[in-house]
Amino acid sequence: MTMVKAHVFTHELVAGRYRLVDVVHQETNRVSWYGKDVNAQRPYLLTQIALPYDPDGEAAPRAAARIIRMSETLGLMCPGAVATVVDAVEQDGTLWIVTEWIDGRPLGELIAQQGTFNYVRAARIGLGLLDVLEAAHREGITHCELSPGQIYVRDRGSVVVTGFGLAGATLAPRLTAPSFASPEQARDERIGPAADLWALGAILYTMLEGRPPFRDRDRPEATLKGVDRLPLRSPVRAGPLTQTVQGLLRKNSRERLTRQVVREALTRAVTEDPEATMSAAPRPRLRGVSTAAWHSAPTWTRRTMAAGTALAVVTVVVATLAATGLLPGSGTSTSGTGAASRPSVSAAPPGGRPDGRSATPSASPTPTPTASPTPSASSTALPEGFRRYRAPEGFSIALPKDWGRVETQRAGDKSYRVTFGADGDPRALAVTYSTVVGPDPVAVWRDDVQPALAKEDGFRRIGTIRATTYQGHKAADMQWLTEADGTKVRTFGRGFLLGDGRGFSLRWTTPAADWNDSPNQQALQTFLRTFRTPSG
Repeated sequence: MTMVKAHVFTHELVAGRYRLVDVVHQETNRVSWYGKDVNAQRPYLLTQIALPYDPDGEAAPRAAARIIRMSETLGLMCPGAVATVVDAVEQDGTLWIVTEWIDGRPLGELIAQQGTFNYVRAARIGLGLLDVLEAAHREGITHCELSPGQIYVRDRGSVVVTGFGLAGATLAPRLTAPSFASPEQARDERIGPAADLWALGAILYTMLEGRPPFRDRDRPEATLKGVDRLPLRSPVRAGPLTQTVQGLLRKNSRERLTRQVVREALTRAVTEDPEATMSAAPRPRLRGVSTAAWHSAPTWTRRTMAAGTALAVVTVVVATLAATGLLPGSGTSTSGTGAASRPSVSAAPPGGRPDGRSATPSASPTPTPTASPTPSASSTALPEGFRRYRAPEGFSIALPKDWGRVETQRAGDKSYRVTFGADGDPRALAVTYSTVVGPDPVAVWRDDVQPALAKEDGFRRIGTIRATTYQGHKAADMQWLTEADGTKVRTFGRGFLLGDGRGFSLRWTTPAADWNDSPNQQALQTFLRTFRTPSG
């Protein structure tokens, strides 16, 4: 088996119709590309796998037919959770698998970027994988090529699995990512569902520890030998999932945990620690434009493309969360990811916007919104294009008509956080409530929020933290810039106190280059003017 190298000239077409644009993700003997059908002008995900030498020339057609058949079968059982294969062809000793474009990011890329996940987030992804594996195993189908590169994670946490049908298509025990092979695969023995459970354990281990349980070596054969013979390095960041991971990674396949036991353990990790659940939410990322628009620009980079494949969501690190000890980076977060777990914000393409405008902030920042008096009945008229949203939690606010809730997080009955946005809109608003806010809103921003934000790439506070009043309550405003993927975004935050330790925070984020645009300033003023507390 040879290592696939991503050196295909993009002016050459795969199967005479698919143009390769950029690499999405790469693993041992496997490269995923963003490509386009030059006839239909549709985006696709093309996976490139080098086939072992086959003197009879039968492996490639057999593999292609098997992959397409598996996709059709599993697509009926797991709609939306298994990649839809539209074509599979062999070209110059390479197998090309063409699937519908997946609106998500490879798990392997997320791990490489973020380092480690805390156990709640890992458990959520593990449950999604387990759902797919259970459906496949009931039909007698095993994956046996599962790895972080075969899993795509959408922004809201659901997973899409690729790679079904590769196992058994050739005589090789493992075609791709040998460090995730099971010991029975490494020994080239008969394999079954237990091999998929081993891979699930290896993926959980990698999310939690930031590295696979057995590292890739210079040759696949050497990697497989290590999987079979080397002892497992005990996980140190797995928390309550430690025994589950170890139970899945038992060398003897008959001794591995069953799917039911694994499901119960993962479910407990997600449901029995609400504070960990809140702080463990997937790191939201501010998206630049709609998915369709990204696909219309094939010359952009892989990072730019990945930034445009999902819902526009912005990270919220609000003062009230800091007060409850749930602020990432505050030292009391339950996340096991350390600095890598701090939320990040990304927006338009690195270096600029799709329309060519600079992504740098204005040299003359817009003045901080002024203190708001208690609104009168006549001040509640909404501008065109807005509607009043009444939250189940009791608060209300005017939102753009096409906006809705994109994420809700809770820490028991102490705090909640609701993020609003819309598909294709790079802006976002977050509303947070807490029952344990300190008595000085300026100090909360300065002492609780800013130290964590200072660890973010490109953080720079704009001006001073300004004491103000808001609807008759003590309040404080803070504005800042952060950077992700070379792009600056700007945030305005207003926190205010209701008394008895209770408080709200509103946070508005846009690409920095768009901050002074009239629609954005109108939106911010509308949010501040129309927000009502549960008693307001």
